[in-house]
Amino acid sequence: MKTPIVRLKGVTKRFREDIAVDRLTFHVYPGEFLTLLGPSGCGKTTILRLIAGFEEADEGDIIINGQRVNGMPANRRDVNTVFQNYALFPHMTVFDNISFALRMKKIPLVQIHERVGPVLQAVKLEGLEKRRVHQLSGGQQQRVAVARAIVNEPLVLLLDEPFSALDYKLRKQMQLEMKRLHRKLGITFIFVTHDQSEAISMSDRIIVMNQGSIEQIGTPQEIYEEPDNLFVARFVGEINVLDAQVVTADGNRMTGKVEGVDFELANRRGYEPNQRVKVLLRPEDLVVTKQDDGCQAPYLKGRVEELIYKGTTVDLIIRLKSGKTLFAAEFFNEDAEEIIYKPNEPVCISWYRGWEVVLPDD
Repeated sequence: MKTPIVRLKGVTKRFREDIAVDRLTFHVYPGEFLTLLGPSGCGKTTILRLIAGFEEADEGDIIINGQRVNGMPANRRDVNTVFQNYALFPHMTVFDNISFALRMKKIPLVQIHERVGPVLQAVKLEGLEKRRVHQLSGGQQQRVAVARAIVNEPLVLLLDEPFSALDYKLRKQMQLEMKRLHRKLGITFIFVTHDQSEAISMSDRIIVMNQGSIEQIGTPQEIYEEPDNLFVARFVGEINVLDAQVVTADGNRMTGKVEGVDFELANRRGYEPNQRVKVLLRPEDLVVTKQDDGCQAPYLKGRVEELIYKGTTVDLIIRLKSGKTLFAAEFFNEDAEEIIYKPNEPVCISWYRGWEVVLPDD
C-alpha cells in the first residue's frame, strides 16, 4: 500500500455556529485522481481551501507529504489551486500568466522559458503565448489556469469546479483533456464537483459528501452500483426505490415481498425475516416486457405513462398498480420502424437477481 500524500485526520471547520466540515478523516494517494462530490454547501470547497491553506481547521490535522501543515501559510504548501473563476490576470499574456509565480520567485528568465515551454505543449496552447486572456475562448482560459498551476510542479493540484462556466460540449472535451493531462503528469489531483457524471467519468475514487460529512468513499463503480445509503443512491444517478419486507433469509440469499410480490434477493448485509427494507434499482437494471407478450414470474404490473426519446435509449416512465412511478431505460433499435412501447400500454417489470441493492428501511 502506498503512503498517503495527503491526510485529513478528524478535521472540523466552523463558520460561527455553522459546521462546514465535521470531523473528516480520509487519505489521498500519490498520483490519484480523487473527487469530492456533493450538493452545494456540503463542504467540498471548504476542504480544498483547508488543504491549500486559505482556511485554518478548528480541530484535527492536515498532513501533506508526511508534514503537518496546520498553521503553515498557503505559499509554503506544495499544492496549487485552479479556481472556479480561473483568477487570471486579464492585462497579461498567456506566457506572463503562466510564468507569474516563477517570476515572483526570481527564477532566471532562461529557466522560466525551459519550464513554461513543456507546460504549453501539455495543455495544447503552443503558439498562443502572446495572446491576452480576453482573446481566448473559455476552454483556452481554463487551460491557462491549469498551466499556471502545474508549472510550479506541485505535489497536489486542487481543482475547484473548473468546468462550471463552460458549455456542455466544451465541458465534455475538457474532462477528457484533464484525464489525459493527469495521466501524463502523474500529479495527484483533488477535484471538486457537484456533477455526478463528471465525477464518475474522471475519478479513481470519489468521496460523496453531505452536510459537512462523508457519506461514502469508493471507486466510481462502487459508488454507482453499491451505494451505502439512500442519499448516495439518489444523488449519484437515477434510482428506483421500492418498498419491501424480508420473508426468508438464509446466508447470502433471501426472499422478500417487493410491492407485495415475492422476489428472490441477494442478502449482502445479513437481513432477518420480517425486516423492512428498500430495494434499489437503476433504470437500466429493469427488464420491461409487454403483458401481451407474456411475462415470466415474478414481476410487477404497471402501465407506460410516458416515453422520453434520447436517441440511443428510450426512457419509460411506468406507473405501478400501487401508484409508485418507476423509470426504465430501454435501448432503441434504429432498424425498428417505431418505438415498441406506447403510452398506457400494460407492461411487466422484473430484474435479474443480484442487480438490486437492498438497504435497511431506516
